[in-house]
Amino acid sequence: MKNYLTTVVLIALAAVWFTGCEKDENQNFFYGGKAPVLTASKTNVVLTPATEKEEAIRFNWTNPQYEFSTGLSSHDVQYALEIDINSNFNSSSKYVTTIANDLSRTYSVFDFNVILGNNMLLPLDRDVTVYARVVSSLRFESAVNGQLASNFVTIKTRPYAPPPVVKPPSTNKLYLIGDATTTVRGNPSPDGGWTNSGPIPTLVTFKQISNTLYELTVALDGGKSVLFLPEWGSWNVKYGYDGLANNLNNVNGDKLLEGGKDIKVPAASGNYKISVDFQIGKFTITPQ
Repeated sequence: MKNYLTTVVLIALAAVWFTGCEKDENQNFFYGGKAPVLTASKTNVVLTPATEKEEAIRFNWTNPQYEFSTGLSSHDVQYALEIDINSNFNSSSKYVTTIANDLSRTYSVFDFNVILGNNMLLPLDRDVTVYARVVSSLRFESAVNGQLASNFVTIKTRPYAPPPVVKPPSTNKLYLIGDATTTVRGNPSPDGGWTNSGPIPTLVTFKQISNTLYELTVALDGGKSVLFLPEWGSWNVKYGYDGLANNLNNVNGDKLLEGGKDIKVPAASGNYKISVDFQIGKFTITPQ
C-alpha cells in the first residue's frame, strides 16, 4: 500500500511538472523589431499656388518586421508620421498624422503647404527647414508596444500663404457684441449688450492687424457670451464658435466659424486681449 501511494504521488508531481513545461513552451514572447527606414522623394520642395494639385513630396518607409517567438507578427502596425522644426521632434509646432499599415504617404503641394502654414504655423514666404520621421508601434494585449523611431529626413521649402480657413470679413471691419460687453458699453439696451444698432462703440471695435488677423483689448463681464460682427447694425453675417451648441467652447480659445455659436468668455471679469485669426480659423481670449 505504501509503495502504491508513493507511485501515485510521483505521477501527480510529474503531471504538474509536465503541465508547467507545456505552458512555458506555449508562451508567445515579443522579440521586438527593426527601426523603419524613412526616405523622401525630395529634400527640396517647391511650393507655389499655381502647382497646388501636383505632388509635393512622397514619404516611404520600411516594415519594422515585429517578431514574436512564434514568428513574424500578423498584428496591425501603426505609424505616426511626424514633421517638426527640429530633429528632436519636441517643439510646439510638431505635426503628427497616424497611418495604419501603409508604408507610404503622398502630399500634394496644397496639402503640404497647409500643414506647414496652417497646422505648424511656420512663417510664410520665407525659406524654412523641417524634419520628418516615422514612429512605428504595434498594438496587442490592449497596449501599445514596440515603438521604434526611424531616421529623420531634412526638407527645405518655402510655404506660401494658403487660403484662410475661415473667409475674412469683406468689410475689413470686426466688432465685438454680447452680454459680456454690457459693462464696457454702459448697458446700452434692455437685452444687455446684444443690440448692435446706433453709433458704433469704439471700445468694441477690433484693430485690423492684417487681412486675416484682428485684435482687441477690452473689459469683459466674466462667464457671459460674445460674437464677432463684420458690419455694425446687421446680423446678416456673424462669426462664432465652431460647435454644436452655444457656450461649449474652450473659454481661452477655440475654432472659429462663420454663422457659429455664441462664445463663452472666461469666468473672471477683467481685461482680455481677443485675437481673431481667420487664416487658421481660431480665436483666443487672453487675460491682460
